[in-house]
Amino acid sequence: MSRQIINPILPGFHPDPSIIRVNNDYYIATSTFEWFPGVRIHHSTDLMHWEPLGHVLTRQSQLDMLGAPDSCGVWAPCLSYDKGMFYLVYSNVSSFDGPWKDTPNYIVTSESINGPWSEPVFLMSRGFDVSLFHDIDGRKWITNMVVDHRKAKFFGGIELQEWDPVSQKLIGDVYPIFPGTELCCTEGPHIYQRNGWYYLITAEGGTEYGHAVTVARSKNIIGPYEVHPDNPIFTARNTPEELFQRTGHADFVFTPDDDCYAVYLASRPLKPNRRCILGRETVIEQVEWRADDWPYAASGHKTTRTEVPLPYSANEERNTVGTTSAIDHFNEDKLCVHWQTLRVPADDSWISLKERTSYLRLKGRESLCSTKRQSFLARRLQSTNAEAACQIEFCPDNFQQMAGLVCYYNTSHFHYLYISVDEINNEKCKLNIISNNNGEASEPLLDYISFDKAAPLLLKVHVDNNNIQFYYSLNTVTPEWKSVGPVLDGSILSDDYVREGGSRYRPAFTGAFIGVSCQDLSGLQKHADFDWFSYKDL
Repeated sequence: MSRQIINPILPGFHPDPSIIRVNNDYYIATSTFEWFPGVRIHHSTDLMHWEPLGHVLTRQSQLDMLGAPDSCGVWAPCLSYDKGMFYLVYSNVSSFDGPWKDTPNYIVTSESINGPWSEPVFLMSRGFDVSLFHDIDGRKWITNMVVDHRKAKFFGGIELQEWDPVSQKLIGDVYPIFPGTELCCTEGPHIYQRNGWYYLITAEGGTEYGHAVTVARSKNIIGPYEVHPDNPIFTARNTPEELFQRTGHADFVFTPDDDCYAVYLASRPLKPNRRCILGRETVIEQVEWRADDWPYAASGHKTTRTEVPLPYSANEERNTVGTTSAIDHFNEDKLCVHWQTLRVPADDSWISLKERTSYLRLKGRESLCSTKRQSFLARRLQSTNAEAACQIEFCPDNFQQMAGLVCYYNTSHFHYLYISVDEINNEKCKLNIISNNNGEASEPLLDYISFDKAAPLLLKVHVDNNNIQFYYSLNTVTPEWKSVGPVLDGSILSDDYVREGGSRYRPAFTGAFIGVSCQDLSGLQKHADFDWFSYKDL
């Protein structure tokens, strides 16, 4: 009896999946937007169990996002492999406000999926969602969507140009190959070759509830392309009752037995507000190729199943790897794979695992509203029912020095349980909450909690669907958890809410993160020490 793949295969913020198979190994690359390092890689040998390997863009010379607006940075990477070399193309979006979009695109290479990856080579800036196709004749082609600012059109269709790996430049004519279908917002192109056809897979309908996977094909790579007779092949746009919504932006992979699967992004909205605090996750579905040489959903439905059968038996004894529940005691000489920072690398100027043995030390820098130099270390929220906790020691000297536990979406949407100085008694600390909702800050705790400066403190957050509750304990040996403040609205940590909150469109493509932070707005880099951090799905 075949085993079942459980969706989502990559829970939490893992959008825009790009998948390849090299021999018996499968790799998925996903977008990271403003989070550093850039482009997360997962590995599997059976399409069922996925393990995070690390990231591709680990140096600021590969990925400079200093000052990048929220939800900009790395968009829609495409991972490929040809003749012993791994290739990754990606966009580093630097602005997305107003009629013009700044979308430079780059390519990096490596002989190993684990790196080191090369310095980036610039491709062009005509659009985003770049994809690299290796043709059987040896030529290599770049596809991308075109940003057209004229008359607020924005989506200008899909274009194609040859890339020369010797000169490392785009060469020859630029071919507009596909204007899109009536679903509009055509992006995320990938080209495949099968049975003499070139297949163009695109994402259409926008990244919200109208999202869809569409297919076109041609006998010539430059077109013309005819559209699938039953487009879209995957979507939830007309089935609001389905668990997986906003499905789109697909990539195909073939097993050694020539079975075909599609990976694509999806979201699981909470009730009743239909907000998705986990962001856009990665799911998988089977694809069947019928006698007409078109791909269809093997289930016979355009929606996504929670369980997808494998075409072969997996190892019955194997446990799921890359578990989302873990405790980090900061005993290693480098950060574990789950941690990410905002926009800039974690370097010795502001973060240390060595200055105090078995502790994480954060040196306070800019505020949580900054798009430049935050001292913030966080990991994805991967379940709508989860807990995170930490032990912290912090001795602030003034009110501009803060440290604590953060539930974060972007610079305008977060809940922060923080320690600062007690202004009434400077020999003590205070514990307080600040919430930022659409850029409007509030302190929902009616009376802050005072405690001794030298005392280590435990902080905890419980996420239960739309609800967030903070806790603390002065007893670090046998925790005696006490709630801090009211139940907070966790649904503001979602792209749905961010897009709702204002008169103008704001890009919102990420998901909720939980982590530890330290600020020193006076510029003195007052530090906070964290003994451990735990996260578990409940």
